[in-house]
Amino acid sequence: MAKYLIIGASSGIGQEVVKMLSDWGHECIKTARDNSKITPDIILDATDFDAVEKAFMDFGPFDGAVNCAGSLFLKPAHLTSHNGFMETINASLTTAFALVRAAGKHIRDGGSVVLISSAAAMEGLANHEAIAAAKAGVIGLMRSAAATYAGQNLRFNAIAPGLVETSLTKSLTQSESAKKFSQDMHALGRLGKAQDIARAICFLLDKDNDWITGQVLAVDGGLSRVRPKPRA
Repeated sequence: MAKYLIIGASSGIGQEVVKMLSDWGHECIKTARDNSKITPDIILDATDFDAVEKAFMDFGPFDGAVNCAGSLFLKPAHLTSHNGFMETINASLTTAFALVRAAGKHIRDGGSVVLISSAAAMEGLANHEAIAAAKAGVIGLMRSAAATYAGQNLRFNAIAPGLVETSLTKSLTQSESAKKFSQDMHALGRLGKAQDIARAICFLLDKDNDWITGQVLAVDGGLSRVRPKPRA
């Protein structure tokens, strides 16, 4: 049995990760900003470096961790306020950095950290400037950390999802026309489900896959790389 820290465990993806890991007999320490969706083990502001490190000290040692915190902000740059930009950076990139920092200090005998990027970091998508900047930063952070901490067998990888149907993305999928438009952007003709992303996260956390580090796994229905023929 392994022990994992799940940052942002109240998110749709976070809840699926906890379910899968728990079903496999692993222990999950769950964090959330409040208890409105789940009963977390730790109420945590994941942008707070000291608070994230305290979670490692109080509840560790951990075999791995995943950052499921994030936000969805879709506006062109010229309509993005400074506050909107900083909130987007903090939700995805600052939380990821706080986790990397704490893991680098406290996971000393090998382990796995998984961060969440986005297909928007690898493919130019209109109105995604702020979120693309944050998620591209996650990829750069992950690769540098993979190099820095390889000597202690601490692995860092990232998942880059396409559009996933969760409560966070409901505004993009609530109308049939908007949903179909989004589906048609994905080569496989459907949107992702939280389980699709959770399975990939659990794969990278698994000790049996300990020869993988510094990688971005696109779980995006082909959005970032594939342009198929139009469907009939």
